[in-house]
Amino acid sequence: MSEPLPAVRPIVAVVMGSDSDWAVMNAAAAVLAEFDVPHEVEVVSAHRTPEKMIAFGRDAAGRGIRVIIAGAGGAAHLPGMLAAVTTLPVIGVPVALATLDGLDSLLSIVQMPAGVPVATVSIGGARNAGLLALRMLAISDHALATALAGFAHQLELIVADKNAALQATLGQPRAQNTTSKSRL
Repeated sequence: MSEPLPAVRPIVAVVMGSDSDWAVMNAAAAVLAEFDVPHEVEVVSAHRTPEKMIAFGRDAAGRGIRVIIAGAGGAAHLPGMLAAVTTLPVIGVPVALATLDGLDSLLSIVQMPAGVPVATVSIGGARNAGLLALRMLAISDHALATALAGFAHQLELIVADKNAALQATLGQPRAQNTTSKSRL
């Protein structure tokens, strides 16, 4: 008989104000999984479950969480309220709703008072939130830093391939550096 593997404690929390936000926030969890970073996912509403939200934020570091990614739409108070009750870095993801296309969420998350910082990504930018969390973790994790460098290199190769394909469709050789002056 084999023994069960020990449970891996999550180091990133991906939280959202409603399960309807999962359609956006799953991109953060997916990128964390791509890099084998243990994480947890939970619905924590700043308005409907304020006591749970406060306890979640206060207890996160003690549970081993090192970064919180919080997505919310509308009034979008979740990221800021979590930042108010923890010293962990909080990354806010504005989630677009039918009204205002997420601009309300963006402004709510980005306009934090002095002393309560929330790193904010673009509207619907959960993947970048996950990548930002990875970069934060990579400060003290050489293996993760190396993996992120490899990821960045792959992005470079993808862009080079796309440029080569574009140049081929234009019937031009790959763009060269020129010294000719362009007309402005």
